[in-house]
Amino acid sequence: MRHPDGRPATGRAGHTTSRPDRRPAVRQAVADDLPELLRLRASLFEDLGGDYFNPAAAGDDWRHHLAAVMKEQLTSDTATARILVVDGGSGLAACGMGTVDQWFPGPHNVNGRVGHVIGVVTDVPYRRRGYSRAIMRELLDWFREREASRVDLYASPEGEPLYRALGFVDHPDPALFWRP
Repeated sequence: MRHPDGRPATGRAGHTTSRPDRRPAVRQAVADDLPELLRLRASLFEDLGGDYFNPAAAGDDWRHHLAAVMKEQLTSDTATARILVVDGGSGLAACGMGTVDQWFPGPHNVNGRVGHVIGVVTDVPYRRRGYSRAIMRELLDWFREREASRVDLYASPEGEPLYRALGFVDHPDPALFWRP
């Protein structure tokens, strides 16, 4: 079943109803998904490797902070993030998150709204089935609805072809960061 504008109709608790075109069913995450969301997010950092992405080097503090923020976003009426999932056999097969921040407007971003894709990850047994693509399409629709002037993301080497196929290009500014 689809809305008149072509988007999938949703059932109870934000679950997407069956899709006749056989695309993966993407739904809004709920609080009961929190353990699986934490598992998938940790697997993302393990896959990326290196000192910067080594979750073991950071201890468990980041997991506790992530759990608190995710729980707030999943249960709040004023959530500022969109957390989407695809169900797998005994848990989640994939997830992806997005936020929209209000920056100061300028000539290259007239309304100042900047979207961020955060941590799209598909569990290893479910890769190459279109789950990340389906999540990204839903996130891009959400960014459009919120009138984001630009959407930023960091891509893994494995994910970069998907993002480029969806229209992402190299950022014109150098990416730098600072840690206090």
